Amino acid sequence: MEISLACYQSISLDKIQNCFRFPSSIHEVFRTKPLFSDYCFRFNRRKCGNPCDKIKCFSLEQGLQPRRPKPKPSRNTDSDLKVTEETHVKRPSVGICSQIEKLAFCNRYREALELFEILELEGGFDVGLSTYDALVSACIGLGSVRAVKRVFSYMISNGFEPDQYMSNRVLLMHVKCGMMIDARSLFDEMPERNLVSWNTIIAGLVDVGDYFEAFRLFLLLWEEFSDCGSRTIVTMIRASAGLEFISVGRQLHSAAVKFGVGEDIFVSCALIDMYSKCGSIEDAQWAFDEMPEKTTVGWNSIIAGYALHGYSEEALSMFYEMRDSGVKMDHFTFSMIIRICSRLASVEYAKQVHAGLIRHGFGLDIVANTALVDFYSKWGRVEDAKHVFDRMPCKNTISWNALIAGYGNHGRGAEAVELFEQMLREKMRPNHVTFLAVLSACSHSRLFERGWEIFQSMSRDHKIKPRAMHYACMIELLGQEGLLDEAFALIRRTPFKPTANMWAALLTASRVNVNLELGKYAAEKLYGMEPEKLSNYVVLLNIYHQSGKLKEAAGVLQTLRRKGLRMLPVCSWIEVNKQSHVFLSGDKSHVQTNEIYEKVDSLVHEISKHGYVPKEKTLLPDVDEQEQRILLYHSEKLAVAFGLINTMKGSPLQIAQNHRICNDCHNAIKLIALVTRREIVVRDASRFHHFKDGSCSCGDYW
Repeated sequence: MEISLACYQSISLDKIQNCFRFPSSIHEVFRTKPLFSDYCFRFNRRKCGNPCDKIKCFSLEQGLQPRRPKPKPSRNTDSDLKVTEETHVKRPSVGICSQIEKLAFCNRYREALELFEILELEGGFDVGLSTYDALVSACIGLGSVRAVKRVFSYMISNGFEPDQYMSNRVLLMHVKCGMMIDARSLFDEMPERNLVSWNTIIAGLVDVGDYFEAFRLFLLLWEEFSDCGSRTIVTMIRASAGLEFISVGRQLHSAAVKFGVGEDIFVSCALIDMYSKCGSIEDAQWAFDEMPEKTTVGWNSIIAGYALHGYSEEALSMFYEMRDSGVKMDHFTFSMIIRICSRLASVEYAKQVHAGLIRHGFGLDIVANTALVDFYSKWGRVEDAKHVFDRMPCKNTISWNALIAGYGNHGRGAEAVELFEQMLREKMRPNHVTFLAVLSACSHSRLFERGWEIFQSMSRDHKIKPRAMHYACMIELLGQEGLLDEAFALIRRTPFKPTANMWAALLTASRVNVNLELGKYAAEKLYGMEPEKLSNYVVLLNIYHQSGKLKEAAGVLQTLRRKGLRMLPVCSWIEVNKQSHVFLSGDKSHVQTNEIYEKVDSLVHEISKHGYVPKEKTLLPDVDEQEQRILLYHSEKLAVAFGLINTMKGSPLQIAQNHRICNDCHNAIKLIALVTRREIVVRDASRFHHFKDGSCSCGDYW
């Protein structure tokens, strides 16, 4: 898309002020009492040199800790005591300081801070600027708030007087460790601020999401300097992306062009990200095209932009362009593409990306491999997921969660629980996502007692408060056991207001157990929370039909028409030979339509010998009534028939669809898997269904 720079040149930066409502006087913001007013740095005092600075203590260089001398009785006069005290304050510490600096330089931050304890305990050492700089680096490297407080307190107690450089470093230390209140107080008390000081505090505000305050300070910066570098522009473009204010982002784009940094790589990447997040993928593409040198970050940004807006095929196409351009791909590139393949349900493309991941030296990368575990788990390749997981030299909680969820989604709850227990044995700390994955696995596999044990252990053993989704899993477990009264009681006992997910779980349990009254009550609760959500009405509609309440069912249909809610057409798709084939119910647009319909008729005839009888009129979970007239040719049946025709005998089939599979197709596919001796995996809107030898992994509960 061609965009003239004239549209940016005509915008003045001071128009940014019109986008925000600031106080009448921006300086009112800074009139609060400084946090460090009682013990702030003495910025204006000149520091005296110490003639002992060049003396080296070789015993300290050898790692020996100083030992406090035993107090001896003395008859010193007051003047002697004063001299002794001053001498004690200025004891040289060359050995310890040198070791601290070396450790920090080698990124051995924890050891550097452990050695710093000697200075803290003994006190009175004369510490130079380079040592304080190393300690600041150690605090930033560890992100330790406690370490920041220790180092900062020692600076104050020792009377350290920082210059402009060290003032900025101390400010950065507080910002990087998330101590923004303290950082803001330090910034306000600085007698002199340069561009680095402003950039540091503004970037910190953007990092914590305080975008409006970042813009307030940016306007003050603009008044003081009237010029700023690319770093400032990049930070404010990030703030515009956070607020999703594309008009402000365009003004900043104009400023970048005027200041001559419009082609700066970091500015270009920030613009791509900003335009993408603000919903203008065309402007993002233009910013990418205008980059004089397309870097790895630039390619990643535009690919992420397309993926963000659901343009998965375009994102995949950009990935292949990136590969052909010769630009080096990193682990973030592969992680993104794996997730895009997950959206496209493309196992073949994912295998290619997996091979590329190994070929480019990221075969052991934790982020990319976790994405692979997640992908294979989501698309029925649980063994492949387990293989990738086992080869990972280092695993984090997200890696464990991905495989546990994979086992659970495929009805392998016992293995999910076993993996969860292994995770605990290996001293990995579970989080709320871990418990959601394992409880969901128990729910899908009807592991009632084990599920309750794990649920109770959350707060008892792991100090994690159950959330709404955890309660929803337990309600589903109770529903599977037919314990609807207990499920309803659990909702009433929750320490917070029941959520839509919890009522939806109760509604599903009521449908399966054909409890009309409880289902109606749950549906009414859902109508108040999600009045426009179609599935809530449809589940109640099914309950009425199963109970023979046709008049009430007609009332629900009238409500749907009055609200303008329409049931979506069913869509199923299957990938064969790296190409996705999409089917609608009763679809006759495919080039192999005749063969497909003949195959369906043949399959129906075959499975009829095993007791299959097409269901009479029943409303499907989220599809149009028109589907009932073409019951034998539902989209999932067409996709299965196509897969059987075009794949090798005995190979498994993988089908995805945008709705919850209907009872008739569920029963039919169970028998098709039996007569064809194929494993058929269907991923519907609810869960995975593994059909094999006439049974399904869901246990007929979904």
